[in-house]
Amino acid sequence: MRVLVVEDEASLADVIRRGLSREGFVVDVMYDGQDGLWAASESAYDVIVLDIMLPVLDGYQVIARLREAGIWTPVLMLTAVDGEHDQAEAFNLGADDYLTKPFSFVVLVARLRALIRRGAPQRPAVLTNGDLSLDPARRRVQRGVNEIALTPKEFALLTFLMMHVGEVVTKTSILDAVWDPAFDGDVNIVEVYVGYLRRKIDIPFAQASIETVRGVGYRLVEAEPA
Repeated sequence: MRVLVVEDEASLADVIRRGLSREGFVVDVMYDGQDGLWAASESAYDVIVLDIMLPVLDGYQVIARLREAGIWTPVLMLTAVDGEHDQAEAFNLGADDYLTKPFSFVVLVARLRALIRRGAPQRPAVLTNGDLSLDPARRRVQRGVNEIALTPKEFALLTFLMMHVGEVVTKTSILDAVWDPAFDGDVNIVEVYVGYLRRKIDIPFAQASIETVRGVGYRLVEAEPA
């Protein structure tokens, strides 16, 4: 398992490198955003740990350029800044997970392993189902010509459903993919967010595309091409 760590604080980068090496990871370290972008573009990694506050290019710029280049290696972002706006910006640009400093090394390892298990499948330019479309690169959702504003978590949930259109997905699989395997909150959070999605992508358009499969989970009904 090969990991790229992009962290300008040398002491922290060394702690992460030594700790991950003991866990069996092969670790490369870069200390600024420009070198990190070069390494991520030139070599294949299973996962990237990316600080936000970096010299030359910040973490937001790095991940934006990676995603624009079609590089979908899973990225976990690190920052000393704790706020919904910063997390939303990271997810909007294509981050897969987020940790605020100081963090538990055990949690870091668990999340990296979860991202590696999930992998980085080739992401199509646009996911479609009937007149519903989702553009992962531009973070845009449309129903016909109508653009729909979603929160980062709603967007991630819809992405997962559209990647499994026609399939029944369990609450557990949704939690693993959209939240993370270490999530220990109420599983009914999935039901809450499905409700949010329905109110945005279905109800205003007299649609019922998300089915509840009782005792199992949910299914995005496969629609005829628009």
